[in-house]
Amino acid sequence: MRTNSNALPPAFHKLAISNLMAQSAEQLTLAAVPIVAVLMLKAGPGEIGVIAAVQSLPFLLLSIPLGLLADRMSRKKLMLTSELLRVCALLVLIGGMLLDQISVPLLACVGFLAAVGTVGFSVSAPSLVPALVASQHLAKANGRLELARSMAFAGGPALAGALIAWMGASTSFVLSLMLSLAAVGFLRQIQEPTRQAAPDRHPWLELKDGAHFVWRSDLLRPILFTSVAWNISWFVLQAIYVPYAIRTMGMTSSQVGLTLACYGVGMITGSLMASRIVSMMPFGKAILLGPFFSVAAASVMAFTHWVPNLMVAALAYFLFGFGPIIWTITSTTLRQSVTPNAMMGRVTAINIVAGTGARPLGALLGGAVGEFSSDLTGLLVVVLGFSIQAIIISSSRVRHVHSAEHEAEKSAQLRVAKEDASNDAAQ
Repeated sequence: MRTNSNALPPAFHKLAISNLMAQSAEQLTLAAVPIVAVLMLKAGPGEIGVIAAVQSLPFLLLSIPLGLLADRMSRKKLMLTSELLRVCALLVLIGGMLLDQISVPLLACVGFLAAVGTVGFSVSAPSLVPALVASQHLAKANGRLELARSMAFAGGPALAGALIAWMGASTSFVLSLMLSLAAVGFLRQIQEPTRQAAPDRHPWLELKDGAHFVWRSDLLRPILFTSVAWNISWFVLQAIYVPYAIRTMGMTSSQVGLTLACYGVGMITGSLMASRIVSMMPFGKAILLGPFFSVAAASVMAFTHWVPNLMVAALAYFLFGFGPIIWTITSTTLRQSVTPNAMMGRVTAINIVAGTGARPLGALLGGAVGEFSSDLTGLLVVVLGFSIQAIIISSSRVRHVHSAEHEAEKSAQLRVAKEDASNDAAQ
């Protein structure tokens, strides 16, 4: 049930723990797959880019349909179904490893199925939070969820690299399976509040309403475009980094995992400091921190071309985690504040499909750049992409937002005024 007390409700804590388990399973798998592909299958940047692109296709193809479902059915049931699909995908992957049938196509196909589970979880969880938590505690709740995700990002890559080096590749996938099953167990314990049944409308009209709402908002539209540019740039880096780190910088698999883990360490640090940082400045200025930290991080990563040092790469990933996690917390809180609950699934899905749906483009672009041009060119493309996303958000009205609560009140008043005008016109 929704609560006005300072403590977050037990149902939310179960959601947060489930989120931690699911995110940990995802990060272990995402970190292990390219390392396995490079070390066992001798895959190059082009093949890594293809794997990353296929793994991210569900975000492009299924975010909208699953977002519509999240507004029409139990969000808890949708998350359960999604997580069970990830379990099945991991079982197939483990079977392929044990039977010595591992291949680039298998890694890509299993990654696709696992990502379908991730999409279902991603559109449902943010839509469920406002039903469990009072509006004034949304930022705190989002911070807790992002802290859990940060812990997964910190532990997953390092653990994957260590497990592959010490115990073999299949071990990391078995641990992912156990974590995913744990996520299912905690999800089953959540008591989801009932909500009013959605009107019986054609899905196209539902989607059109959500897209229209986002497009007309001078807050949500630039956030969407910034997310698109950020995700393209991030996946260019993901496609080129592992081959670059192993072949050019001379890292081992455990060292690659260590540098990737610094991303999660940065996320944890940013999550823990987010409340204090946001309280020290206008809300809109806090939102800008992530995009500008990303530019700084990309510049540090480019510096490894001249100083190929593990610590420099680790610093870049730390900065990529620290700033953008504050962006995620603040931009999600703003989106939840100005979006009607009945439309939350669709609006979340639109952001996912536009943002993370851009990942295949970034992965393919990164693979092409890594395959046909120099390391320096690839690193400079990353810097350029992150610079573009910083320009987009800093040129918008978002930078002038004083507080999420104030924008929520303005949005509610505007909706009431529009409804009154509509009723007057009908009469």
